Amino acid sequence: DEATDPSISEENWECIQRFCDQVNADTEGPLFALRLLAHKIQSPQEGEALHALTVLETCVNNCGDRFHSEMAKFRFLNELIKVLSPKYYGIWSSEKVKSRVTEVIFSWTVWFPQEVKIQDAYQMLKKQGIVKEDPKLPEDKILPPPSPRPQNSIFDKDEEKSKLLARLLKSSHPEDLQAANRLIQSVIKEEQEKSARVSRRVNTISEVSENVKRMDELLENYRRHELSPADQETLQALFQRCEKLRPLLFRLASEAVADEEALAEILQANDKLSRALGQYRQAVASQ
Repeated sequence: DEATDPSISEENWECIQRFCDQVNADTEGPLFALRLLAHKIQSPQEGEALHALTVLETCVNNCGDRFHSEMAKFRFLNELIKVLSPKYYGIWSSEKVKSRVTEVIFSWTVWFPQEVKIQDAYQMLKKQGIVKEDPKLPEDKILPPPSPRPQNSIFDKDEEKSKLLARLLKSSHPEDLQAANRLIQSVIKEEQEKSARVSRRVNTISEVSENVKRMDELLENYRRHELSPADQETLQALFQRCEKLRPLLFRLASEAVADEEALAEILQANDKLSRALGQYRQAVASQ
């Protein structure tokens, strides 16, 4: 109650730390803490809800795996979703609270990539149109990694940045904390761009494979003069689409120069595509 008192404007860090200590000391601490926090986050008083979200984020950073495990269950995630959903408290929750809840869940998708339920909950919010786009975390919002950080954290891939982040987060200077936040956001952006490139590559290679397979089937019928007019149109459309996929594959190859495995997949797809296009031209020319 002290840590989430709506009458105070600034966070009561002493109370918040004591709350975290109590969570860590009690066997059932994480379970009880999250029940209490869910109730406070759903408060109609904006100040109380915002303070509760600060307590929640501090617990995530200080209360370890037991807390993370309870936090990542649908039982708690559903309580956060209710704050955003117009079917529940979303009709009267303030925009500031809803925005902050969205930021919290989004940040967890980054720091806990192995927690499938968090990923599913966030994607569901996007699918239902409750979250229109990934939030842009404000400059003054500190988003330190949980302690201990989960394995597969994006910072585990870059030891130099990980050490720099740890040093900045230990500082008490506001400019260092803002620098830490900028570093976190830049790494998140890099990771999202990398993920988008991987997704484009996988989708394009899959489309090439499906189109080539379908073209092979139609070309075989074409050579036997067993192709209907509708299938002839389909074959021509596939040829035109495959021609457009070639420059896309070249672009993907230039992006994947440093990744030998990905580059090999792209070049293999390009070989399939070139063969199919050549066979189409040969078959049509022979007719």
